Amino acid sequence: MLKSKTFLKKTRAGGVMKIVREHYLRDDIGCGATGCAACGRAHEGPALELQPQDPASSLCPRPHYLLPDTNVLLHQIDVLEDPAIRNVIVLQTVLQEVRNRSAPVYKRIRDVTNNHEKHFYTFTNEHHRETYVEQEQGENANDRNDRAIRVAAKWYNEHLKKMSAENQLEVIFITNDRKNKEKAIEEGIPAFTCEEYIKSLTANPELIDRLACLSEEGNEIESGKVIFSEHLPLSKLQQGIKSGTYLQGTFRASRENYLEATVWVHGDAEENKEIILQGLKNLNRAIHEDIVAVELFPKSQWVAPSSVVLHDEGQDEDDVEKEEERETILKTAVNEKMLKPTGRVVGIIKRNWRPYCGMLSKSDIKESRRHLFTPADKRIPRIRIETRQASALEGRRIIVAIDGWPRNSRYPNGHFVKNLGDAGDKETETEVLLLEHDVPHQPFSQAVLSFLPKMPWSITEKDMKYREDLRHLCVCSVDPPGCTDIDDALHCRELENGNLEVGVHIADVSHFIRPGNALDQESARRGTTVYLCEKRIDMVPELLSSNLCSLRCNVDRLAFSCIWEMSHNAEILKTRFTKSVINSKASLTYAEAQMRIDSATINDDTTTSLRGLNKLAKILKKQRIEKGALTLSSPEVRFHMDSETHDPIDLQTKELRETNSMVEEFMLLANISVAKKIHEEFSEHALLRKHPAPPPSNYEILVKAAKSKNLEIRTDTAKSLADSLDQAESPTFPYLNTLLRILATRCMMQAVYFCSGMDNDFHHYGLASPIYTHFTSPIRRYADVIVHRLLAVAIGADSTYPELTDKHKLADLCKNLNFRHKMAQYAQRASVAFHTQLFFKSKGIVSEEGYILFVRKNAIVVLIPKYGLEGTVFFEEKDKPKPWLVYDDEIPSLKIEDTVFHIFDKVKVRIMLDSSNLQHQKIRMSLVEPQIPGISTDISNMDINEPERKKKKLQK
Repeated sequence: MLKSKTFLKKTRAGGVMKIVREHYLRDDIGCGATGCAACGRAHEGPALELQPQDPASSLCPRPHYLLPDTNVLLHQIDVLEDPAIRNVIVLQTVLQEVRNRSAPVYKRIRDVTNNHEKHFYTFTNEHHRETYVEQEQGENANDRNDRAIRVAAKWYNEHLKKMSAENQLEVIFITNDRKNKEKAIEEGIPAFTCEEYIKSLTANPELIDRLACLSEEGNEIESGKVIFSEHLPLSKLQQGIKSGTYLQGTFRASRENYLEATVWVHGDAEENKEIILQGLKNLNRAIHEDIVAVELFPKSQWVAPSSVVLHDEGQDEDDVEKEEERETILKTAVNEKMLKPTGRVVGIIKRNWRPYCGMLSKSDIKESRRHLFTPADKRIPRIRIETRQASALEGRRIIVAIDGWPRNSRYPNGHFVKNLGDAGDKETETEVLLLEHDVPHQPFSQAVLSFLPKMPWSITEKDMKYREDLRHLCVCSVDPPGCTDIDDALHCRELENGNLEVGVHIADVSHFIRPGNALDQESARRGTTVYLCEKRIDMVPELLSSNLCSLRCNVDRLAFSCIWEMSHNAEILKTRFTKSVINSKASLTYAEAQMRIDSATINDDTTTSLRGLNKLAKILKKQRIEKGALTLSSPEVRFHMDSETHDPIDLQTKELRETNSMVEEFMLLANISVAKKIHEEFSEHALLRKHPAPPPSNYEILVKAAKSKNLEIRTDTAKSLADSLDQAESPTFPYLNTLLRILATRCMMQAVYFCSGMDNDFHHYGLASPIYTHFTSPIRRYADVIVHRLLAVAIGADSTYPELTDKHKLADLCKNLNFRHKMAQYAQRASVAFHTQLFFKSKGIVSEEGYILFVRKNAIVVLIPKYGLEGTVFFEEKDKPKPWLVYDDEIPSLKIEDTVFHIFDKVKVRIMLDSSNLQHQKIRMSLVEPQIPGISTDISNMDINEPERKKKKLQK
């Protein structure tokens, strides 16, 4: 049966166009119940059980299916995902509305409907002859959809009666809309609110905790005084943004100070790019990453970013007076130059909430069900939840979702989602840091694994069609110890004409991952492999990452080769690219390769090749540095693990050898050569990587720090920065140059992927290269896979596909890759921090020398080179008399009593693990030297070398 709508539309040219919309209605759409005689086998895929074995409900004792409306699906998805909830009918009307309103919830619903054990059935009610409804005159779309849902619920109940009279199956309509529920009951449809139904499941009381608490706007202000001003409606916000009264931007909360945030304003305007918000009322219930509308204050009310470190540790939930007292601490006398555009949040354009990991702060009130949840991410406010299992959840890591933030509440309201395990447990903490950094880490699905090659795998004649056979070459790989995902291998040999041939051979991952299939989509979503201290979260399944793509020694492997002919002084004479087959002759670690190069007794082909590569690499590096490439520094650490407990037993900074630099030089050269080639061939849609030059203000701290040590750092160009860093030496303070380079690293911008057709600034500041890309690590970076595909098309070794030459799709892909890379970096740092805590837990209290990296208003940030560890020494502690502090931002310096601290000053600190806050266990540092009465820690009576005694105490 065909329904059609016809309407007329006026075209731009002034003509009239007739548009006909056709809507087909069918009789053969099944109800989804297994074995329904009336429907036959009309439905496929997951189906409803004929005799639902669901938990008993005191409200509806008969066997039943559930039929939720759109808002229940949107807000109560955590309940619906619970294994106890099965046999749910998801209407097409509801699914379409969810899709339009929340992509993440839509994806979660699709995943649940694909899970056969859950028995969720999608019913296409909009195309079923008996359940389709047309919009009536004067009826809005929302009311029409509500009616469509009720019609489908009624049809189901009548249909199921026909199917089996003795079975007495019924469909229960779940809605939180009071009017909709009343109408359903009038029409004879059994209907309950989500809360009523869940509370009726007496065998599953834990489900009540997962209910989202939704307060209706009108009922918000029943108790307590109003703390926050009302959020303006979206229509007013849009008008205000259009007229310039308000600015739209992304809300970024501060980790250091819960009473301060910045809003990064969207758009291209140069002024007021970053707006500071200070104080609870001006933050006005915005949460990190929300899209907000901001009202800018007049200049007379502008403030400077605060240098105070403030964490929300108060147990008193609604003590707003105390907050106002703390806000006055933020206001400091500053000169005009320090003032930044300041404003307040007037409304929320889009909430970007996610489930948050953290811990429960149990209420002191006995038998209380209301507790505060403290998220692991310090940028997220505490969340008030109701739970009956507080005692069981104490000391555990849990997940909580936010439901709303009423105007009269100091904290947002939320609900419990999941228990992850004991805090401090290695597995639990790893899960937390992966979830908190949004790292996709579920096992690869069957759909993804189905696109892997069948084993045993071997190279076929077809594979050789566009390839060169380079198996005769003396190729070898050099990697960190324990590396199984070997992306790259090298060779160097002398040609008959006296020149050198150098090859960089990269795993041919794009041969195995074909565009658009499930394996490709999953790799693109993950974007990068994430390396944690004891775990690797692969971007591609292990069969590829550690076997078929890994360039292991003595096996034939497919590669993509970049081969140069060079003179002996590293001048490039010819460059060519080819798909190839190689057979690596050796898989070496950096230390093994270094030993071969240095040993006078080893002269085999591999070692000769390595010596040739090393000699050329030194020349290439010198040339790069002369052009202005930066040599920066960041202290990287390596853990030595106990073979049984897998706990860290030693911690040391990584040693960099010549061979590290050798591999790096050829990888950079290959990346630059490929970047030039793909940009030549595809000027509009080459995937490139750029590193923007930092704005001059970023360097202020570096210049001031150097000046305090009577050194000059010039920052007008990368070359002048590199040269002045080279000259910034102090014979009495050899580590000063490393400290300056560490500080310079902090001043840098993030390097990003971009599409050449969407940008005109290609320059890579750190490498001093006019063009750059990533080609050399396709096993662990998806950007390299795309670059391989572009290069393969450029040399005629593979065919193109539409997405590869669509610059908008490529730009979207770059956005995801940049996000994934940033998150991977943060996850890696969090993993190092956690393992450092484990190390100091067993080590006890130690005393070490360090250097001041930053001076704050009430603290100093100290770097301990021995451990590559950074920590903060606070000078204002609770319940202790406040010392006399004088902070000078110009130098910068901090005077405590009669002692003045500058950046790079040498100090001695006591390091210990503070476990008083289970959630945020942290390395606590306190000052030992210089000695300041009442501030410094006296370590004379503390036996530092007896961690065992400390350990026993900790275990008690």
